[in-house]
Amino acid sequence: MDATQTPARRGRPGYDRDQVLTVAVQLFNDQGYDATSVADLAAKLGVTKSALYHHVDSKESILQTALDDALSSLEGALDDAVHEHDDAIGRLRQVVRGAVGVLAQKLPQVTLLLRVRGNSEIERAALERRRAFDHRVTAIVRDAQSEGALADDIDAAVATRLIFGMVNSLTEWYRPGGPVTPDRLADDVLRIALDGLDRVPEGA
Repeated sequence: MDATQTPARRGRPGYDRDQVLTVAVQLFNDQGYDATSVADLAAKLGVTKSALYHHVDSKESILQTALDDALSSLEGALDDAVHEHDDAIGRLRQVVRGAVGVLAQKLPQVTLLLRVRGNSEIERAALERRRAFDHRVTAIVRDAQSEGALADDIDAAVATRLIFGMVNSLTEWYRPGGPVTPDRLADDVLRIALDGLDRVPEGA
């Protein structure tokens, strides 16, 4: 071999860890986490399983990373809303806007989060964090009702489920880069969700 010739690289696939995670999460969403094997992922990437393990420890570690990414971002949006607003309705508006932004930015991870069913310890822990998030938002809705900003004849937990049912449904049809920007999408969700919860004027 010519001394100036660069030897072929061996061992590691031509992907970095983030790219491997991106492909893995999309594959989990396309065919289901439980139905996807490490061999499936290696075949999708065009690498051997041993090469794949240079970047990830296991299929479970990929799931853990993706779910934590989605949940930490949603929790961060909620924390920001709480810290930046004194009134409950301001907090609610910001957390809804923040959740829409997280979904738009991390659509594959949020989609995966919404599909977990508690079939493993990792999934059960993720579901517990989702419940804690929902409880915190419900408390904000309840406070907004107490402040008179929202109708108080709708159960706060039901209102929360309806609002976030709308937000979560975006995973079924919203595609980043389309004509509807995340900000416009958040405006539309807020208009429909919160205007529908406005108090009916007395005597109306």
